[in-house]
Amino acid sequence: MSEPLIRAGAVPAPYGSWPSPVDAALVAAHDGRPEYAGQVGAEVWWTEPRPAEGGRRALMRLRPEDGTPQEVLPAPWNVRNRVHEYGGTPFAGAPRRRGGPLVVFTHFADQRLYALEPDAAAGAAGPRPLTPVSAVGGGLRWCDPVVLPERGEVWCVLEEFTGERPTEVRRLAAAVPLDGSAARDRSAVRELTTDAHRFVTGPRLSPDGTRAVWLAWDHPRMPWDGTELKLARVTGGALTGVRTVAGGPEESLVQADWAPDGGLLFVSDRTGWWNLYRAAPEDLPEAAARARPLCPRQEEFGDALWRIGLRWFAPLEDGLIAVLHGRGGLRLGILDPATGELTDVPGPWTEWSAALAVTGTRVTGIAAGPRRGWELVELDTRTGRARAVAAHHRDPVDPGFLPEPEPLTVTGPGGREVHAQLYPPRNPDRTGPPGELPPCVIWAHGGPTGRAPVVLDLEIAYFTSRGIGVAEVNYGGSTGYGRAYRNRLRGQWGVVDVQDCAAVAAALAEGGVADPARLAVRGGSAGGWTAAAALTAGPRNGTDGADGMNGADGRFACAAIRYPILDLTGWRGDETHDFESHYLHTLVGPWAQVPERCRERSPVHRADRVRVPFLLLQGLDDVICPPAQCERFLAAVRGRGVPHAYLAFPGEGHGFRRAETIVRAVQAELSLYLQCFGADRDDVPRLELRP
Repeated sequence: MSEPLIRAGAVPAPYGSWPSPVDAALVAAHDGRPEYAGQVGAEVWWTEPRPAEGGRRALMRLRPEDGTPQEVLPAPWNVRNRVHEYGGTPFAGAPRRRGGPLVVFTHFADQRLYALEPDAAAGAAGPRPLTPVSAVGGGLRWCDPVVLPERGEVWCVLEEFTGERPTEVRRLAAAVPLDGSAARDRSAVRELTTDAHRFVTGPRLSPDGTRAVWLAWDHPRMPWDGTELKLARVTGGALTGVRTVAGGPEESLVQADWAPDGGLLFVSDRTGWWNLYRAAPEDLPEAAARARPLCPRQEEFGDALWRIGLRWFAPLEDGLIAVLHGRGGLRLGILDPATGELTDVPGPWTEWSAALAVTGTRVTGIAAGPRRGWELVELDTRTGRARAVAAHHRDPVDPGFLPEPEPLTVTGPGGREVHAQLYPPRNPDRTGPPGELPPCVIWAHGGPTGRAPVVLDLEIAYFTSRGIGVAEVNYGGSTGYGRAYRNRLRGQWGVVDVQDCAAVAAALAEGGVADPARLAVRGGSAGGWTAAAALTAGPRNGTDGADGMNGADGRFACAAIRYPILDLTGWRGDETHDFESHYLHTLVGPWAQVPERCRERSPVHRADRVRVPFLLLQGLDDVICPPAQCERFLAAVRGRGVPHAYLAFPGEGHGFRRAETIVRAVQAELSLYLQCFGADRDDVPRLELRP
């Protein structure tokens, strides 16, 4: 472990008690990040979080002539949608010769698609609706739009509920007229594809407008398990001759698009790694399955397709391709498809989100690094120069209080590698008492098919600057390390993830890095499941402990659990959303074959094993991990004498967005650790723990 930055005269003080300028309000103010960078002519557009405004997403614009970011729509406009509940690309635009750009976007409050002409006289009247409001179930939802002024339409994904149940839904590609004729008439929306597949991405038109490609998949697969690449002719505005040209049950394609010369580009993991492939235009459609890899490597050129419309590559007009790639992280490179040469972009940005936008020789993306928050970055491929152009990072406090990550690889059960990153306590004015090891919190990311990026996170700094370490674990099942690493979790959810988190905790304790008596576990969503599974890992009361199967028994002194999955017997079908309603098929096993396994692994059915304090945090509007799961768990724990607290937040869904919620949540979590680690401070409201 590297030595922390300590000023001369730093005062020894108990871990957890250190004074810090990183307060909860600062954490809340910096929560969220820019998303969905997109090109509209020469302009870059994106969305930004507004925690102080109820967590809405503001639509932003950057014009090259002045270089000043502009917020396009005032509150309460909220540019976001609920497709798959996680949302997809919420806007797109097209330049016009007169009147400025035409932009379409989805508004979160009513899920309608709107048109906006910000520079035209008509723009003074504000956005105009393009789609109707549905009275059925979750309504009509739209995402991943492509604006086609020459056709008078916007092509996008339509998610349409046919009943009140969350699984009564159909999805397809649709064409919405730009003249507003569908605003009150659902029948004016043209359906471009059938609903033969449960899930689809938006169609991408070839440069000559004669072909379209998109991805499709069906239950019980998730998109990182297997998808199909669809290719169709565009005939008179209709998609005809649809055929599957690549993909399958064990091949995951996550993005498809066109090169300027009409070649087909797509990202596939057919070799065990998401790599970029190309099929020549003269070989289509037959040769897509035999497309050649452009830069074959044991690296990822893609990631899990959690939201529709993500872009890990973007072709430039000169034939080069901007790509994201890496192992355990994604950095930006420029690929020459003719030679396979890949040149990485210089600068402090080591992690890029899947939101690449290109125009001419410029590439714009959203990037961050260990010492920089997420910002909008532009690369000029002619000069190789990259610079931040919007949402600029500015150190909110003295950088000496900010965390420094250390890569960590430990050995898990069976000799398998487990990847993590450690953030030791760091405060330039304080050091720990002589001979004392710091406490540490093991963070389990969500997904579970996800990854913890190595970027500056003020929520981590909130704890590390006070003397509490954090270790983020990319347990088996995480992305970034190839398909075999992802597949470790198949049938083993609640086992491998917990074992890997316990292995990291053990390595820190045995290596003299963390106090073995002051380790905690924390996670949200699927990470909340992992934290709760670790919490309930011990033997049942009155048994000899033979069924403590995942190695976490007695390892953790407490747990902080956010909007979790707690009951697999309920978290399927209609107790969650449709996108993940069959996720357990691969994570645990087909329900009909393993009902007892689902019950036995569920924390709600292992509540008698809970022996240490815990905190539950839950949004009351969460439809992905509904509050009923927490309520059942609390009922099972009640009366067992285990100190715990439950904080439920009205108006919050899956993940917290409002500043006041974020403040309360991080303060409550810190108070839990202070009480369990034997530390004290008077600047944080005390969390009441009741048995």
